[in-house]
Amino acid sequence: MHDRTDDQPPLDRTDVALRYLCAVVPMLFYGVILAWLVLREPDRLLPAAADVAMGVAGLVLMRRRRHRPLPVALATALLTVFSTTAAGPAQVAYVSLCTHRRPRQIVLAAAVSWLCLAGQAAWYGIGQAAVVSVTTGTVLLGGLTVFGLYLRGRRDLAASQREAALAAEREQLHRIEQARFAERAKIAQEMHDVLAHRVSLLSMLAGGLAYRTDLGPEETRRIALAIQENAHQSLNELRAVLGALRRDSAVEAPQPTLSRVGDLFDEVRAAGQHVEVDDGVRDADLLPAPTARHAYRIVQEALTNARKHAPGSPVTARLHGRPGRGLHIRVSNPVPPGTSAGPGSRLGLVGLAERAQMAGGTISHAVRDGRFVLDVRLPWEV
Repeated sequence: MHDRTDDQPPLDRTDVALRYLCAVVPMLFYGVILAWLVLREPDRLLPAAADVAMGVAGLVLMRRRRHRPLPVALATALLTVFSTTAAGPAQVAYVSLCTHRRPRQIVLAAAVSWLCLAGQAAWYGIGQAAVVSVTTGTVLLGGLTVFGLYLRGRRDLAASQREAALAAEREQLHRIEQARFAERAKIAQEMHDVLAHRVSLLSMLAGGLAYRTDLGPEETRRIALAIQENAHQSLNELRAVLGALRRDSAVEAPQPTLSRVGDLFDEVRAAGQHVEVDDGVRDADLLPAPTARHAYRIVQEALTNARKHAPGSPVTARLHGRPGRGLHIRVSNPVPPGTSAGPGSRLGLVGLAERAQMAGGTISHAVRDGRFVLDVRLPWEV
């Protein structure tokens, strides 16, 4: 196999014209000499015409040099034994062969070209002029070989640069696509956390209205207002997340942090969830914003999971931490007997694990003494 030896870039009209110009100029030079000789010796007209005809034949053969480089190079070289005007097409065909960078073919074509050169010189007799002609032709043949290989190197370099540019463009598009995918994943997670929290609250409030028959008008009105408020909040938060998705930008809202976790506890208590809170976090405002946001969402999702899998059970939430010591979140609730996996079971734990991982923390969960215990530890650098 040859490394890109068969790849020949397409030529535009300028490139084609330049190559034919390189072939025609020597033909014109030798043609002028032949015309001058014919004017001095009219009996040379027939050999001169044959010389020019073979030169034109070489010019015609040049059209196939890119598809049949070796046969064309050999044929035009053989023409130079009998035709001086065929030298131009032969030189162009030989350079074209060298650009394919096939050593065996180059050596064969160079040997045939040199033998034809020597044969033409010997045709007119061996003398000082023949020696000069062969020496000059040998140097020219070597120069054409170097020039052909140089052109191939330039083509390979240009092809490599094009490939590198295309690869860089593909890589850039891949990075952009990955960034978009990651951003959409964040938005999807944000949407899941917000809506799961709101919908579970609505379910709890609606369940109270459906199964409690001892509620008075005022309590019923209070629960209905809470349902209305949570539905309104759900629509607002969903609209905010979808708006961020349409803008193809970072998630801007909602972005609550751990400093607002007290409002979250008040909200779920108002909806009827029993939560015992032990908040020992010091200097919560100093917590880095990404970690504070993830911590809030972790607590929110943990409360949502408790409402889904242990409805009506009291929940215990303990938060402890300070700068340099890390943040520890533990949420636990009793495991009702006979609890079965419902719709979306364990998806909440997957989301919690992703949150903890994004914040650089760890998560563990287990059932201990009849209680489901969720432990999350997040870093809190000074």
